[in-house]
Amino acid sequence: MSNSHRTDITKKNSTLIPILIIASLFFIFGFVTWINGALIPFMKTINELTDAQSYLVASASYISFVVMAIPASSIIDKIGYRKGMSLGLIVMAIGALVFIPAAEARTYWIFLAGIFIQGMGMTLLQTASNPYITILGPIDSAAKRIAIMGIANKVAGALGSIIFGAILLTGIGEIKEKLSSVSLEEKETILDGMADSVVTPYIVMAIVLFLLGILIRKAPLPHVEADPIEESEEGKTTKTNIFQFPHLWLGVLTLFVYVGVEVIAGDTIISYGLSLGMPPEKAKFFTMLTLMAMVATYALGVFLIPKYISQALALRLSAILGIVFTFFVLFTTGFTSVLFVASLGIANALVWPAVWPLTLKGLGKFTKTASALLIMAISGGAIIPPLYGKLVDGNKAELIAKGMSEIAANAEAATSSYWILLPCYIIILYYAIAGHKLGLKK
Repeated sequence: MSNSHRTDITKKNSTLIPILIIASLFFIFGFVTWINGALIPFMKTINELTDAQSYLVASASYISFVVMAIPASSIIDKIGYRKGMSLGLIVMAIGALVFIPAAEARTYWIFLAGIFIQGMGMTLLQTASNPYITILGPIDSAAKRIAIMGIANKVAGALGSIIFGAILLTGIGEIKEKLSSVSLEEKETILDGMADSVVTPYIVMAIVLFLLGILIRKAPLPHVEADPIEESEEGKTTKTNIFQFPHLWLGVLTLFVYVGVEVIAGDTIISYGLSLGMPPEKAKFFTMLTLMAMVATYALGVFLIPKYISQALALRLSAILGIVFTFFVLFTTGFTSVLFVASLGIANALVWPAVWPLTLKGLGKFTKTASALLIMAISGGAIIPPLYGKLVDGNKAELIAKGMSEIAANAEAATSSYWILLPCYIIILYYAIAGHKLGLKK
């Protein structure tokens, strides 16, 4: 056995444990993030909300990434990646505990506050874990490592959507029918009982997060640093501030629209199925379809990148599939249309793994600041899904005014509003073709 071969095996073994540890963290915030698909129709019912108001569940979670990303970067600079991950888990646990008074009061803004606090914890966790896994090994194979993280994230999301779908959505159709025929006092009693169903699962979640936050402090995670900034032919650094990296800012925009379309594909699909008249017992599994499509594509990415396809090519193919599947969503009906919404998971899976290494390439000492900006881009999940909700509300009102029945208008409005995905995938395609190269030496 040659010395170089031994060295390669040693390097792989030395990164295996850190990769497994970081994968467990991706599992955790995948579970917490993707239960929003079940929370949205649940909150809509217990708080008697419009479609646009119900999607504030996603907004509260993702807007925290804007508020917390830069502070998170500063915190991680001071305490390091491992302690940053630990603190993120503990903050998420605190957010879970806020659901207890929120359920007792059945007050929407308190629920949103708990979701926002959990989002702050996830910001810390992601600001530490994403750049860590990106620079843990060679930059050209970073998408492969991040795809492994994606598998952990989306498997957890599928489990979370099934578990919380069963807890929160079982019997919700019958309850909605009952609410329309009971007295005001009976209605309040039923809704209070529904709200109380979140208390036990969120107490369990808080305990698990607190314990993991303590355990991660002892985890064997090696110290890592990004590669140095590219230099000129004279050997001098050519970049002196973050604004000299156009590919970074385009990467931030790309990640912003990507998170928006990913959240729409995962978090609206249950509500979309319900709007088409499908029973809640069937619709509660729809988020799992999206996530399983992502998991299968992540596994394909682990196999293909970088041996057979580059990170940039994976991103181009993802954007093209996103455009194609969006057209199929718009021009099909019923369960077929739902399946194409779920198929967006195939288009979305490799975007995050590809954008991170393409964006962080050549940033050197600016990597942590750039990572914070990329984490801020997750706010796309706070802005784009509610825009979809507003489109649904507006289109529905217009169709009803034209004489269409409320049931038919709801279905038509929910389908036609998915056009908002098209400009997002076009931006992703531009970054895959040309945007990721801007400002870098050829």
